[in-house]
Amino acid sequence: EITPEIDALTHGVIHQFEEYAKLSKKVPQETLGTVLGVNDPGRLADIVASHLNLKLGDKQAILESLEVAERLERLAEIIMRENEILELERRIGLRVRKQMEKTQKEYYLREQMKAIQKELGDKDEKQAEVEEYREKVAQAKLPEEVEERALKEIDRLEKMPQASSEGTVVRTYLDWILALPWTNMSKDKTDIKRAEKILNEDHYGLEKIKERILEFLAIRKLTPKMKSPIICFVGPPGVGKTSLAKSVARALDRKFVRMSLGGVRDEAEIRGHRRTYIGALPGRIIQGMRTAGTANPVFLLDEIDKMASDFRGDPAAALLEVLDPEQNFSFSDHYLDLPYDLSHTLFIMTANSLYTIPRPLLDRMEVISLSGYTEDEKVNIAKRYLVPKQMKAHGLKAGQLELGDRVILKLVQGYTRESGVRNLERQIANLCRKVATRVVKKEWKAAELTEEILEELLGAPRYQFEKARLKPEIGAATGLAYTEVGGDVLTIEVIPLPGKGQLTLTGKLGDVMKESAYAGRTFVRSHSRELGIPDDFYEKTDLHIHVPEGAIPKDGPSAGITMATAMASALAKRAVPSDLAMTGEITLRGNVLPIGGVKEKVLAAHRAGIKQVILPEQNSKDLEEVPENVRKELEFHFVSRMEDVIKIALLPVAESEEYLSSMNRFPMFGQGDIPSDPTPEDRPIS
Repeated sequence: EITPEIDALTHGVIHQFEEYAKLSKKVPQETLGTVLGVNDPGRLADIVASHLNLKLGDKQAILESLEVAERLERLAEIIMRENEILELERRIGLRVRKQMEKTQKEYYLREQMKAIQKELGDKDEKQAEVEEYREKVAQAKLPEEVEERALKEIDRLEKMPQASSEGTVVRTYLDWILALPWTNMSKDKTDIKRAEKILNEDHYGLEKIKERILEFLAIRKLTPKMKSPIICFVGPPGVGKTSLAKSVARALDRKFVRMSLGGVRDEAEIRGHRRTYIGALPGRIIQGMRTAGTANPVFLLDEIDKMASDFRGDPAAALLEVLDPEQNFSFSDHYLDLPYDLSHTLFIMTANSLYTIPRPLLDRMEVISLSGYTEDEKVNIAKRYLVPKQMKAHGLKAGQLELGDRVILKLVQGYTRESGVRNLERQIANLCRKVATRVVKKEWKAAELTEEILEELLGAPRYQFEKARLKPEIGAATGLAYTEVGGDVLTIEVIPLPGKGQLTLTGKLGDVMKESAYAGRTFVRSHSRELGIPDDFYEKTDLHIHVPEGAIPKDGPSAGITMATAMASALAKRAVPSDLAMTGEITLRGNVLPIGGVKEKVLAAHRAGIKQVILPEQNSKDLEEVPENVRKELEFHFVSRMEDVIKIALLPVAESEEYLSSMNRFPMFGQGDIPSDPTPEDRPIS
């Protein structure tokens, strides 16, 4: 019996089968007519199922359904699912066909355009660009790996649309690869005499550095394949570190590139950015090599001690690879993503201090120290270089301004206070401006400049160096200090006062200097009997130590023996010679340890009129750096113990009496307090 439900299911199956026949195109028209002519719902279900592309399980399920309504319902679900799949296939096929038609059309049109351009004698702009890149790569003599990457990028470019943004990135990358000097190297001039002449023309003094450069040239001549050294010039500002690097390039006949590292915080400044970033470029090392145009320039990394690090990375860490001769033959820049050989490049660094340079980076460098110029050197530099340069810059002719040695020395001592010669050059320029103004006004007569005219033009001298004391004093000793602008002398004053053994320190002293004062007082206390000082002085006597020029911070251990000597002098009432200066670190047991800045300190002593200098025994080798004319005019005492310092520095009590009269205003220095000379067994260091 055909129920309304079966009738509805029958109509649904027929409708779905018609849709199936239309979509699949595998059902013959005769079969569709046969199905439409069947009136028995059960037989209809069997015929339709036999023409569907069903899995065996689905066919089995339909055959096992004995109820006609159940069989029709199951069949309707299967046909509906098949129709959905067929509809999806139809849409995908239509989309693919459209894309293929578009691609074929574009290909056909391009081929037509090529054929037309060929007939007209024109070239495709993109194809011409690709061919040009290929030709450049072939002529560039690139390393195999680099050439392979370049050709790969050219193939990518060829497949890209002309106006593609990615194409612009590829073009920029190819331009960088082709612009870099991968194998192009300049030929070194290894003529030692020529190089020595150039270095002497450009710089006065600096013998150690010149010697090191000439050694490099000599070895380069014997072994051309030697790896370039990594050199770091360390010294105060204005001593010629940067200009010396330029002279090295000139002596070698190499290209010169300078890169300032002051304030650099981003690691990408060294290694570059990856190409995934918009506007990415190689790091400044690779940019510098492109600027040089050769693979073996002299590359100056200026102010390497002034780099910093932040969340963007540490540029000092990135430089580790650049400055390691064992690694820099394959330096990897993030942008290039190719190994670049930096082993032929002569890297020179400059720094004012080594303390801020990371230890791993410092370990890769050969450090050459440049000390400040002596006054004689500054006078010679001014005569040979600065005065002629500034006269030419200000249009002054020979004879319109003549500076003698005494005037230049006055200029150095009274108007500048520096290790280098920058301020000296500024003062000479200032002098030239004033002379040029008077020449134009016709108020200047060609004559040699005198010290009086110098003061008239530049005003009163701004600086005065400490001079030696006029006569021996009790409680005052002359020390030697090393500053950023060279050496200086300083007088350490000690006054004993009635009290409870307190030690007062003034003069803006640092922690290390304060500790040296305490160590010196302990030494004096432990040797009070030998010095003729009452054993209980530390209970009844306060000591006030003052270092003049109180506004200037002072620190360091090298004033240890000077403070101990001044305290011993004040307590033992024995004067210290006025022509004696000293420097050295003291220990509790009285050992005298070596210090730094010997050359600058000795020059300061010579300038101040000192005749005798006490130095630690271990610093005797450092006197080689002091000019011979200075060494001849000074008497040096080398000591290893504080007892030796006392023997040299303190005059006997009998000779000190005449200097007590000037100290009567201090209660501890009264005439009645003069100790008698100790007995022989108590005076091993008197």
